[in-house]
Amino acid sequence: MTYASRRVRLAAALPEHDVTALLVTRPVNVRYLTGLASSNAAVLVTVAGDAVLATDSRYIETARRLCPDVELAEARDVAGTLAGRPGRIAIEADHMAVAEFERLRAERPLTPVSGLVQGVRTVKDEGEIESLRRACAITDEAFSLVIGRIAPGVTEREIARWLEFRMMELGAEKPAFDSIVASGPNGSIPHHAPSDRPVERGDLVTMDFGALFDGYHADMTRTVAVGEPAGWQREIYELVRQAQRAGRHAVRPGATAHDVDAAARGVIAEAGHAAHFEHGLGHGVGLEIHELPFLGPDRTGRLEDRVPITVEPGVYLPGRGGVRIEDTLVTRDDGPELLTLTTKELLVL
Repeated sequence: MTYASRRVRLAAALPEHDVTALLVTRPVNVRYLTGLASSNAAVLVTVAGDAVLATDSRYIETARRLCPDVELAEARDVAGTLAGRPGRIAIEADHMAVAEFERLRAERPLTPVSGLVQGVRTVKDEGEIESLRRACAITDEAFSLVIGRIAPGVTEREIARWLEFRMMELGAEKPAFDSIVASGPNGSIPHHAPSDRPVERGDLVTMDFGALFDGYHADMTRTVAVGEPAGWQREIYELVRQAQRAGRHAVRPGATAHDVDAAARGVIAEAGHAAHFEHGLGHGVGLEIHELPFLGPDRTGRLEDRVPITVEPGVYLPGRGGVRIEDTLVTRDDGPELLTLTTKELLVL
């Protein structure tokens, strides 16, 4: 069973913290370990890999259907119910509110730990990768259906709406995150929120968006030119394309987060644009749009096999515009598997 094997992997990490169980309260982690998506659920995973799932009456029937291999407890106070179980219990310190922690530990000692489930989630099974593959295919297809509508006069908000509508029409649950559409000078803002600015001839337009499918998040960015691009626009586009290729080729099991980032960042720095690329190169994707691992100059750790990661360098020129190119890919022993397949050649509309 997939969920059971995930709990066994988590259980193996508990002894080093001198605890016999972990109380998992973060909803995305509860879903990962049990299959139950709920606004009020918690799961206690023991060092033996056993689990007790607590949820309230709104979700208990769903839990019975989805989670036949775990013990169920019906309760409104899910954390309090499970914290009273025997053993030395740890809690998710990076999720539980201080007030909740103080309430629970007034009854018994609890050990705060961080990142245990997130660490297990980093390496994906093939079922997860297939969900990501489908999310990325929807993202690619939505782009292909919208690109022909981008022309002078349409607004950033209109483009974002078209992308999101197409993704849901193609089978996405919803957009994986708030879509970014940045035209002209707005392209120098990496996370620009779409506005009513109309696209003008001569603009670069950056679109950062993705589909959510079966709980898994796609993430892709493409920059296009509306009308014949100026020399400086072609120059920075080609620079970012080369940097993105270098970053993708550096993704492999065993590579460090710093070295993958440096492979792309070095290309941009060598061209004199180091100050125009200040964010990290990428991040893990899965049940969350941003999850472990993170690629950046100060990031540590090594990539493993079957880790979905984004590679998204950019060059941003304040007041003029910018370019970002991003793919979602998966580390493989025989070379990275690219999940977002839309061309990275400059499209001139």
